[in-house]
Amino acid sequence: MTKRVVEHLLAIVVVGAVFGVLIARMHEEESARRTALDPAVQEALRLPFLDFGDPLDRALFRETLDALAPHHRSRHNSLLQKIAEVRREQFTTEAYKTGAEERGITSVKLLRVGAMYLQFIAIYVLVMAITVYASETLGVYRFVRMKQKKSSSLTRCLEVVRDVRLPHARRVVEAARHLALAIAKGLLSMVLFSPAYVIAYSFKTRFDTDSVVFMVVLGVLSNGLLITYAHKFTTFLVAESRKGYVETALVKNLFHSYAARIPDGIPLVAMVRLRKRFPGHVFHHIYLNAHHQYLPALKEHASLLISGLVIIEMALNIQGHLSYEMLKNILYRQYDVVLLIAFGMYLLVKGTEVTVDLMMEREARRLENRASMGGNDR
Repeated sequence: MTKRVVEHLLAIVVVGAVFGVLIARMHEEESARRTALDPAVQEALRLPFLDFGDPLDRALFRETLDALAPHHRSRHNSLLQKIAEVRREQFTTEAYKTGAEERGITSVKLLRVGAMYLQFIAIYVLVMAITVYASETLGVYRFVRMKQKKSSSLTRCLEVVRDVRLPHARRVVEAARHLALAIAKGLLSMVLFSPAYVIAYSFKTRFDTDSVVFMVVLGVLSNGLLITYAHKFTTFLVAESRKGYVETALVKNLFHSYAARIPDGIPLVAMVRLRKRFPGHVFHHIYLNAHHQYLPALKEHASLLISGLVIIEMALNIQGHLSYEMLKNILYRQYDVVLLIAFGMYLLVKGTEVTVDLMMEREARRLENRASMGGNDR
């Protein structure tokens, strides 16, 4: 485990050095691109009562200089010409559009971006926790329904229609109910697989899309993350249920019924519990082993989730958030700030990978201890 942590740290150092060199290089190019202003021009532009865009103010400034120093009229003409050139550059060059004090990585900008970064981390951690819990819960629910031999709503609708033993009126009602459930599940699946910006713009005129709550909901329900990883966890459960130790557990008289309304079954409350435990049931061991195999998928999940959150913030133009700040700096060609934010995203991914590796190590030790104790429940 120590070797993995060292590898992660070395990767952070190497990538950080590369980003540092690129940021320093861009900062030097930015400084070279912007020529230093003449002190006389800077002093003139700081005068609050003069508007050099107004011809009357320019004439008043010129007459004042000529009255104070009548023997330097040519110098006054040169000063006015420099002021005009600087003002024209400020209106036409993107380097001045955000203000001279906003260029580069200043302490003020670093604090502002840092606050946005912390907010992004908080949203990411919350969405990740909800998605992991929801995907495991949906995976368990689908697996248990599979073991209970439950058919889909559309299949049930067709079965009711073909069941001639039921009265006609009841068949119509039951078929309509199952068909409505099938349509609702289909619409929900469409929402879960839809890109975040499609869902966001569908509700943009009805809800406050700038709220953190809306971002969290979009992060959980959009881009197909929830349904994809729920299916992946179900696959792990199915694969584990076919292994030989399951038959051994049945020989040991462990509970193996998946019915919901019997004491030895799998009730719904056990499936939705935050920390899922199924003591005395063969599914307990299936779940633990599937959960251990599912942990590495969180590394892939982290990258997709961060990309999704970035797209959500950019697509909705949510001001005051990290991704909008990155987009704004791209438009103003402040690539040093963009690189700084990108490095922050990289650190978040690496932090997730280190956390997952630590969790896997802890889970592996628990599984080994449980095996050495004869398969007792944790």
